[in-house]
Amino acid sequence: MPDIKLDVVTAERMVYSDDVDMVVAPGFEGQLGILPHHTPLMTTLLPGELRVKKGGEEVSLVISGGFLEVRPDKVVVLADTAERADEIDVERAEAARKRAQERLSQQSELGVDGARAEASLRRSLARLRVAEMARRRRVTKR
Repeated sequence: MPDIKLDVVTAERMVYSDDVDMVVAPGFEGQLGILPHHTPLMTTLLPGELRVKKGGEEVSLVISGGFLEVRPDKVVVLADTAERADEIDVERAEAARKRAQERLSQQSELGVDGARAEASLRRSLARLRVAEMARRRRVTKR
């Protein structure tokens, strides 16, 4: 199968760069699968799992939103933040989820910015989901 170059970039670093068989991204209107020779496009991404398939392997990354550009020979993900599943600090993500839920519950009485709290909750839930799915894949492979 022909492959396509994938670069996942944040403002801080190049998170992933390799030739891959397929990319599955959390698009604004649902999951978006990109194969080699895909029609060029640009779209926004939501917080969630970015799956990369290469050979028989699958790599999971969590992104907190951004943009995806498909070129004839390359896919570029410009993410607000991105990290590989094995880099996720589950305790930190769980603490962020709890803080965001507390802020949302206090929104009306304290005037807390609800949109920021909801965005924080979405990011932390995405990180926890990706970490859990990666853990399950490792257990299943044994």
